Amino acid sequence: LSRGVVVADLTALRSGQVGLSDFGLESGFATDTLVVISEQDILGERLGRRIRRKRAETFLTEAGSLTIGDHVVHVEHGIGRFQGLQAIDVGGAPHDCLKLVYYGDTRLYLPVENIELLSRFGGDDMSVQLDKIGGAAWQMRKARVKEKLKLSAARLIKIAAQRAMRDGEKLVLEPTLYEAFASRFAFEETEDQYDAIDAVLADMESGRPMDRLICGDVGFGKTEVALRAAFVAVMSGKQVAVIAPTTLLSRQHRHTFEARFAGLPVIIRELSRLVAAAEARTTRTEIAAGKVDITIGTHALLSKKIEFNRLGLVIIDEEQHFGVVHKERMKELRAQVHVLTLTATPIPRTLQMALTGVRDLSLIATPPIDRLAVRTYVSPFDKVGIREALLREKYRTGQSFMIVPRIKDLPEMTEFLREHVPEVSFIEAHGQMAGGALEDSMTAFYDGKYDVLLSTSIIESGLDIPTANTIVIHHADRFGLAQLYQMRGRVGRSKLRAYAYLTYSENKPLTESAEKRLKIMLSLDGLGAGFTLASHDLDLRGAGNLVGEEQSGHVKEVGYELYQAMLEEAVAEQQGQEAQESWAPQINAGISVMIPEAYVPDLDLRMGLYRRLAGLESRADINDFQAELIDRFGALPEEVTHLLAVLTIKLDCRAAGIERIDAGEKGTAVFFRNKNFANPEALIAHISQNDTRIKIRPDQSLVFRMKAEDANERLRAAKLIAAQLVELAAVSAS
Repeated sequence: LSRGVVVADLTALRSGQVGLSDFGLESGFATDTLVVISEQDILGERLGRRIRRKRAETFLTEAGSLTIGDHVVHVEHGIGRFQGLQAIDVGGAPHDCLKLVYYGDTRLYLPVENIELLSRFGGDDMSVQLDKIGGAAWQMRKARVKEKLKLSAARLIKIAAQRAMRDGEKLVLEPTLYEAFASRFAFEETEDQYDAIDAVLADMESGRPMDRLICGDVGFGKTEVALRAAFVAVMSGKQVAVIAPTTLLSRQHRHTFEARFAGLPVIIRELSRLVAAAEARTTRTEIAAGKVDITIGTHALLSKKIEFNRLGLVIIDEEQHFGVVHKERMKELRAQVHVLTLTATPIPRTLQMALTGVRDLSLIATPPIDRLAVRTYVSPFDKVGIREALLREKYRTGQSFMIVPRIKDLPEMTEFLREHVPEVSFIEAHGQMAGGALEDSMTAFYDGKYDVLLSTSIIESGLDIPTANTIVIHHADRFGLAQLYQMRGRVGRSKLRAYAYLTYSENKPLTESAEKRLKIMLSLDGLGAGFTLASHDLDLRGAGNLVGEEQSGHVKEVGYELYQAMLEEAVAEQQGQEAQESWAPQINAGISVMIPEAYVPDLDLRMGLYRRLAGLESRADINDFQAELIDRFGALPEEVTHLLAVLTIKLDCRAAGIERIDAGEKGTAVFFRNKNFANPEALIAHISQNDTRIKIRPDQSLVFRMKAEDANERLRAAKLIAAQLVELAAVSAS
């Protein structure tokens, strides 16, 4: 290398000479007269990951993974049905393709590297009409929805602009004071928690009213984010209102806040039906006088009778439980003060608004250290089995919940416990109890004086009892999906394994929708599945009334995911940004491109990995994905190496406007999108300098003459050509 000369053009090298250049190649190649060696050939492949990975984006993608039988939408061909993966022989080599069935049993095989052209339709309505490949109906439908979306996008932009122009209080805290409060947190923060906290603090410093949604699974640390936001607001001289949907959750928040703010000059009060009338009157007077710093309560806090003296922050826990009137009041608050919303299972409309950017979204998808998933069982009510479950929990010094849907179901369970499980002590709790009696029941259970809490779904939201790790939900078929998920979240909040038993009456057959809900609960058995549940809810119910016009009809026409992408494109156009057209380059090199079953045996996991390919938008993303595969499954097989190489080539093809590359033994053909190249002058000049090896065909495609008998050589040739054309496209036309 000491004899090397710096060259910009390989043709300038003489025989036997060594040249040094910056070509941006990841791997070298060899011809009859030339050997090119890259940095990667000498130092090995780059496997370093970025420290802070896009966990939330990965989580969103995996939440929408495909399963056999799902309706899917191809951006060019419309609605079809996904029938699984199938290895197709392409150019003499196996290639994994997604098998799609369309109208008239027509089949389409989509290469896995082009999976970004596919999206889930949403829901599982088997009556969905499949589209006809090549028909005009799909394109007409898509165009009609696009026109409607332009109107919606204009309104969304107006909402965002109005919000950006509002003036909000800048709440900034001295770092030393904040760090002292943060150090009181008894656990280690997860990366997602750090991200959410940083985003909230940045919002409060921004000078415009915050409207952020924190979406995190039950027990993943959303309350800690709220505590730190409240601390910053109070220390900045502002009042804080914490609004919870139930009296029990309000009571728990009060205990949590009082414990964290102990010893600090902060006055905390509660307003709910558990508070005596005289105390409530005093609290309201003190709030108006500015003597109370943090007020915790139920929807009573939204009453216009309550006048805050210097309100700066409103924290709303589980917004989905509030009614329309209360939500309208929340909208008014958002225009004036900072608003932070916490939820484990966002309602479809809230989720839709967050995903379109109308509301800011932070995802906490990482479970706390040592947290174990809750084991879930669905079966008819079995007296012997439930007795064993309750006794097992008692003998490991734990507590249990027994939940029924209605107050009139409580006597039946009371009789069961007395007759079949006399060894356990139990206490009742329900919403019609007097405030004092309910408070006494919950306090006794908190203090461990009883083994079982027999209650209605009043315990659904936010209760944190680490010693309770078994829950029995009787008549589970009568609860909603989000209710079941929230109630199951009351257990498994410590390092112990927790168990959930969803039972139903064997004398009464399950309805189709109830059976579907229970099956979904069984499938959502991993940690952090709350967002997936919200995605199911969005599929089943639609996004609803987003900005004042009914949109569910439009979603049904093109499917939720494509609708979402089209809405984002329409918003970008309204903002004057160039719309990104959906298209995928094709790379044909006669090589095997797949994740072999021997490497990743589980089909669902394999499909989840393929699904994530659509989100890899840079070489850094591909490197991260490669490192993760090696970390999880071991050294990469050749087929996976080919797949990642094809994805890298596709990045260059998009940048250069290349629609297709066909790499063969004697040469490589390149076809440009719409027969156009970004910089034709530079391309013609390059062809003129290399007229012996590059030819232009009548159809405006290019043929690069080079021998590449080996499949890997053909892939390297395609990679080199794509990289060269990217450089030419970027060269100034002048």
